[in-house]
Amino acid sequence: MSRIGKKPIPFSEQVKIEITGGSIFVEGPKGKLSLRLHHSMTVRVEDSQLHCLRPSDNKLHRSLHGLTRTLIANMIEGVTKGFEKKLEMIGVGYRASVQGRNLSLMLGYSHPLIVPLPDGINVSVEGQNLLAISGVDKQQVGEVAAKIRSLRPPEPYKGKGVKYAGEHIRRKAGKAGA
Repeated sequence: MSRIGKKPIPFSEQVKIEITGGSIFVEGPKGKLSLRLHHSMTVRVEDSQLHCLRPSDNKLHRSLHGLTRTLIANMIEGVTKGFEKKLEMIGVGYRASVQGRNLSLMLGYSHPLIVPLPDGINVSVEGQNLLAISGVDKQQVGEVAAKIRSLRPPEPYKGKGVKYAGEHIRRKAGKAGA
């Protein structure tokens, strides 16, 4: 049996969970999220815990069991605490600013890069070169952070570019002098 899938998901009284028609709706102080469940997975709420159940030990059901539990646990954590990713911009003249629902980035190109922000995602600029991306949906926060990082990924010689906070960039030696 799946070690992750069989663990119950605890939730507080400030989280409202509704299961209807193969979908689960989670609402908390930070927002609302919904997930369409696979038709073979079942979810039960007992006391202040949520249990994911699978119909058999089929390989597909075993893989869906842990996935379903993890997705629901991330939804509950998102509506209570939220998720955040931090990005660092390293380079001369690299800076960012938020203009309405758009993020304007100066990343060494001749023009600013404009990134539209989806609903539910908030970006704050700390200083001029540190971005904090936050939201309730873990997948969406990670996707926006990866999209911003892909605009100018860190290069291995000088380390310039956009990287995750705490990410270690392996540096290469340049040309050896004669």
